[in-house]
Parts: sequence; structure tokens; C-alpha cells
Amino acid sequence: MVTTTYIIERIESKKHDYRQYDFIPLENNAIMTFFDLAQEFDSIDDFYFLCVTIPKVFFNLEARLYLIDPKYNELLLVAKTEHPEEGLHTPPPPELQPNGTPYHKGHSLISTIRGKKFLIDQLPFKTTSDVLGFLEVYPADGLGPHQELFFEKYANRIGFNIHNRFLVEKNIEHLKFIRTLVADIEHNIIVPNMVYKLFLRRLKGKIMKNKEIEELLSRCSAATPEEQACLERIRTEMRDVNYSLTDEFDNIEKHYRNMSLFLETLLRRSHFDQGRLTLRTKQCNMKRDVVLPQLERYMEQFQSQGITVDDRFSGMPEEEIISVVDVGLMAQVYANLFSNALKYTEEVTTESGEKIKCISYGHEIIKDFFGPGKDGVKFNVFSSGPHIKPEERGRLYEEEFRASNVDNKPGTGLGLAFIKNAVEIHGGVVGYEPTQYGNNFYFILPR
Repeated sequence: MVTTTYIIERIESKKHDYRQYDFIPLENNAIMTFFDLAQEFDSIDDFYFLCVTIPKVFFNLEARLYLIDPKYNELLLVAKTEHPEEGLHTPPPPELQPNGTPYHKGHSLISTIRGKKFLIDQLPFKTTSDVLGFLEVYPADGLGPHQELFFEKYANRIGFNIHNRFLVEKNIEHLKFIRTLVADIEHNIIVPNMVYKLFLRRLKGKIMKNKEIEELLSRCSAATPEEQACLERIRTEMRDVNYSLTDEFDNIEKHYRNMSLFLETLLRRSHFDQGRLTLRTKQCNMKRDVVLPQLERYMEQFQSQGITVDDRFSGMPEEEIISVVDVGLMAQVYANLFSNALKYTEEVTTESGEKIKCISYGHEIIKDFFGPGKDGVKFNVFSSGPHIKPEERGRLYEEEFRASNVDNKPGTGLGLAFIKNAVEIHGGVVGYEPTQYGNNFYFILPR
């Protein structure tokens, strides 16, 4: 935190600077208008257009604004006064680049836009020498040193405002990410973790039974055939109990492995450092390493609700199911899909009159989906039931959106949004399609 003395010194310094600038009333009005309206417009695109329109309205100069795009970390055109809607998001000509001082190129004046030096490392992209981009105004042939100074200072004001907006946007995205992450932790870790109580209760009961048998065995002798038969029966029961203990232990171990995978994936430090999901990819068999462990979690619940499961992976060559993915994130994708299928699968009647209530999962190769020679692998999870309304299908993967078929079923509307995020950072796409007898939720990854 700065001291009051430092603030006073900075004010005095600025007072002296503005005396040196000696801006004319028109220039002062332009700066003040920019500051006033910069606070009025919330949309970043509106703000960008404001930046180029000030030179147009006050000085009758055309303008173009080039900034580093946080998504691509590349210098791109974000706003211009001539034909405002055309040619945006394209890089500047090679001869136009940020520079240490304003310079003329052709009929244009180029003024570099810089961010706040002490906060530059908090931006959501990498930059060199605090540079965020540059402002181009034209025709600038008649501009003198005083006008060049004005546009240099105007570019500085743009830089500070943009820097603040980038930080605000980053913080908003960071908070949204944390909120989604926390919700997913509750959904996939805290609630399922309660299953441990059931496993431990069963295990304790078996252990107590085992102790009773041990006590009984300690009092038995095998002096007569009857006693020998009694002892054999006890030994048989002991063996059965030990078998049950092993079975319960296996359940706990499977649950532990799954929850450990989710904990490692969701609570990965890099997620919090970068404010977004980060990948740790490796080659895996999608069926064996991702799908089946999640299906096993829900199989007992599917069976209890009369839902049959159709394995459409069967018969597929193993090499076709090999993918390079973040296993933890993909596991949660399937966990969310199976969880939704458990909640929303309904019985339907086929054309032959047969009643079915089922889910199926599988994959298919889509040739050239991501471009010539770039095949995609489409992973499907189908569940029987009425189709989702056409007007709701485009919003299914939006955060907190829940379709009208949810009734009173519990949910947050975050599961499909998480799936979309996890798939897209793998370079894939998500989708939904109504199919015969039900609904298919799918995602497509590069092969």
C-alpha cells in the first residue's frame, strides 16, 4: 500500500505534467469524454469502439485499435471506424508494430498502448515490455509534435483502462471457475464419499462376526465326530465371512481409487493458479481406463431402477478406443453423463410394442471431422425417454440451465457445462441429438 506522501507527490507531478502538455480545450474535452464514457459502457466491444471513435468525433481522424487477444495471445484488430464490422480479429500489417515512441508509417500515426507496469504479470496473457497493443490514427500527415504527444497520452489512458478491464474479466472468470469447481467437488466427491459410511458399516459388521467365530472356535474341541462336524461348519462360516470381508475391501479400494482420481483432478493446484481447467494428458484405453470404472459406480443403481445397459464398445478394435486425454477429467465427463442418465432415463414403447428402459454407450469414427485428414472420435451416451424440447436443446450445455424435463429431480445445471469445458480444452466439441426412443449426449475428440 502506498503512503499519503507518495500520493501527494504523484498529484503534484501530474499537475506539472499537464501544465507541460498544454492541451487545448478540444483535447481536454476528448480526454474527459473518454473517461466519462469508459465508465458508462460495460461491454468490452463497446469500449473498444469508444477508443477509436474519440479521434473520429473530436479530430475527424479515422482510427484502428490493435490489442493482444487473451484467448490466442496474438495481436489482433479489435475495433475501427471505417466499416466497423469488417475485418476484425485479423493481425496488423507486418510494417505496423508497437514501438517505444509514436511514429509515422505511410499516412498513419502509431501510438503504443501499454499496461500498468507493476500489475503486468497479472494479465491473462504474456506480453513484452508492458505492451498491450497500439492505436493507429489516419490521415496523420498534418499532425505536429503537440498532436502526436496528445495521442501518445491518449493511448496511455486507453492502456490503463484496458488493463483494468482485463483484470476484472480475469477475476470474474476466476470466480466463475472456482464456483463451478466447488460445485463439481460437491457433486462428484462430497456426496459420493458418503458411500464410505455404508462400506465401513458393513465391514465392521463382518469383523464383529469374525470375532464371534474366533471366540467360538477357541472353545471347540474335536474329540468326537459330532464336534468335528461342528468345527467344520464353523470353519466354513469363517471362510464365507472372510470372503465377504475381501469383497467389501475390494469395494472400498475401488471407491478409494475413483475418489482419489477425482480429488487429484479437481483439486489440482494448476487449476487454481491459472483460474481454469488444466490438462495432464496421457495415452489410455477409453473403455478400460475411463468408461468402465465410472459405469461400475452406477451399475447397481441402474439395476435397482430397472435400467438395462447396452455396451456399444463391444466388438470395436482396441486400437480405435486408444486416446490421449486427461483421464481424470474424462472420467468426470462420463460420471456426469451416467449420473444424468440415472436421473432422466424413462421407459418407452418400441414400434413392436416392447417396453424398454435402457442406456447405451459407445463410439464411432467420423472421417475428416476436424478437417481433411483429421478424423474425430464421437463418444455417445444414449438414454431412453421423451425427446428434449427443440427450443431447449441449444442451451443444454449452458451453465445453470436445466431443461423442463427435470421435474423435482435434484441438480445444479452445472454438470453439462463442466463437460463442455473439459471437452473443449481437449480440442473437442459437445452436442446433443434426439434419436429413436431417446436422447443421445455426445462429445467428439480429435482422433
